[in-house]
Amino acid sequence: MSTPTKTPSVISAKPRIVVLLGDPSGVGPEMAVKLLARQRNLDAARVLLIADPIVLSEGERVAGVKLAPLQVDSLDELRFEDGRLSLYLRDWMEGEAPVLGESNERSGRASFEALEYATVTVRRGQADAILFAPLNKHSLRLGGLVHEDELRYMQERFAVTGFVCEFNLTGSLWTSRVTSHIPLKEVASHITVQGVGDAVKIIASALRRAGVAQPRIAVTGLNPHAGDGGSIGMEEIEIIAPAIAQLRAEGYDARGPFSPDTVFIGARRGDVDAVVSMYHDQGQIAMKLMGFEQGVTLHGGLPVPVATSASGSAFDIAGKGIAQIEGLQQAFDLCVRMASGGAPLKAPAETATA
Repeated sequence: MSTPTKTPSVISAKPRIVVLLGDPSGVGPEMAVKLLARQRNLDAARVLLIADPIVLSEGERVAGVKLAPLQVDSLDELRFEDGRLSLYLRDWMEGEAPVLGESNERSGRASFEALEYATVTVRRGQADAILFAPLNKHSLRLGGLVHEDELRYMQERFAVTGFVCEFNLTGSLWTSRVTSHIPLKEVASHITVQGVGDAVKIIASALRRAGVAQPRIAVTGLNPHAGDGGSIGMEEIEIIAPAIAQLRAEGYDARGPFSPDTVFIGARRGDVDAVVSMYHDQGQIAMKLMGFEQGVTLHGGLPVPVATSASGSAFDIAGKGIAQIEGLQQAFDLCVRMASGGAPLKAPAETATA
């Protein structure tokens, strides 16, 4: 796919949000269709759905909903009507219905291609945010993804050289992490003063953009009991505590290091606005226990908000019409709030082909 000629951004009081159906073999299509059937969402933003026609049709069938979109034949002719969904179709599945409930190359390629087109709209200045229904990382890799995950793919597409990180949100509590999708045995070697500082700074910036003026951020230790004074590891003393001291000297309300097994008790109570964990499951398990169906994943460090629900592709219930969409709704609302309420978003320069 070659990137179309860059077109000027259309100034609108409403943010322009690109929506993707997610993995065709999972619950994403039915979730996205249910979301887009809510008129209040189409009234809150100018929404473009990029989809394969048969995947959209299957999503409508499972959801029991029929959308009435304004079809767009080309991104060069992209247009919006207030209160109405715009739709751009691409035949990635070649007319074959997705096989539900499993990772496979065809569905992975379709979801990967849709993600590519979404990045094109941002690079052309046509979109202010991207919302995707749940993807599946294994399917994406089968479909052609060679990066650690979709965040690192978008980082390359947008030529972002700084730190990027997944945020997870449940209600008003946010988390970021110093390391992400790497083997557990490699985590300790990736914990650095700069890494801890980057993880705090990036979530503080996002929280301010979302309306939190003075973010309060708890930082976990790496080891049980946050190292227990050095008897269970020295990372807290040698790396994490110095990083926190440096952050506080720079004006950040960073606190810790806290024991990973108790930090979320106070966080859930509202003592802080965010928790920075050292690795993926250290924060994810706690957040999902606090609100799995309402959880949101936000990709931090990109030039526009990119969000999804935290619930995953849920192959075990795909096609049953029972997937809950409140996490995806929360993700949509967050995209609207961040894309319309913060500083103007500058689209990256067009530097590559899709």
